[in-house]
Amino acid sequence: MAEILRIIFNSLETGSAYALAALGIVLIFRTSKTTNFAQGMIGALNAYIAAFVALNFGLSIWLVSVIALATAFLTGITIDTLMIRPAKNVLPVSKQIITLGIIMIIIGIIPFLFGVNNFQLASYFPTGSIDILGATLRFNTIFVITVSFAVMGLLFWFIQKTRWGLAIRVTASDETTSKLMGVPTATVTMFAWASAAMLATLAGLFVAPRVSVYPNMLLNVQISAFFASTLGGFSTFLGPVVGSYIIAFLRNFTTFYISDIWGNVMVYMGILVFLYFKPYGIFGKKPQKKV
Repeated sequence: MAEILRIIFNSLETGSAYALAALGIVLIFRTSKTTNFAQGMIGALNAYIAAFVALNFGLSIWLVSVIALATAFLTGITIDTLMIRPAKNVLPVSKQIITLGIIMIIIGIIPFLFGVNNFQLASYFPTGSIDILGATLRFNTIFVITVSFAVMGLLFWFIQKTRWGLAIRVTASDETTSKLMGVPTATVTMFAWASAAMLATLAGLFVAPRVSVYPNMLLNVQISAFFASTLGGFSTFLGPVVGSYIIAFLRNFTTFYISDIWGNVMVYMGILVFLYFKPYGIFGKKPQKKV
């Protein structure tokens, strides 16, 4: 029981990082009609900013997190304004190549601004834990899970219950018709990129204390987020979240009871087999063509 609880707690923590990144990926996919391969790198860039400010100015993790989220918001706006919006009418594959170009730009910016050494970022709660049926649950894990659930719940409420959320949903459904109906689709898309950058940064801040801050710190998170989005369904916002926690649990379970390498292989092969029978994911639906 103790081992199962440890796997569950660890899966909720790692799954939260996957879910935050996956939500950003789907948010951009639904509004900009492109796959953002730079989601992880954007989070890493702003995690670098947080670690750099903490190291050089002695600020706490709480303050540098606010700074990093603010710079992430500006990063998303900058990317949309300078790179995505001018390429609005290009082919979808061209937009994907642009996001790959964003990765190269950030990889070049990071050593120029911050040097080549890895940074360390403190946990929000470095010490303290509670025991539940023999399993140790750290206060920092509780904080990560709680904040992630709160952020995702707030985002779901925003999308479903507010006028701007309605604008996001109608833009995701049909951007041309939405524009004709007076929806400011350009602003919606810019907001989506800014929000996605903040979600990636939050995932980076949660992951950084365990892996340190370096350019590819969120590579595993991004790959898992893409798998989760595909498993849950790119056509929904809930599906990628559910898919994230499923993947996190399966990976931790198979890694503990089998091995790290073969556990991951089994999980991803299982997902591919599942998608063969249900290609649009758990919650996804086949697009309906209207004649």
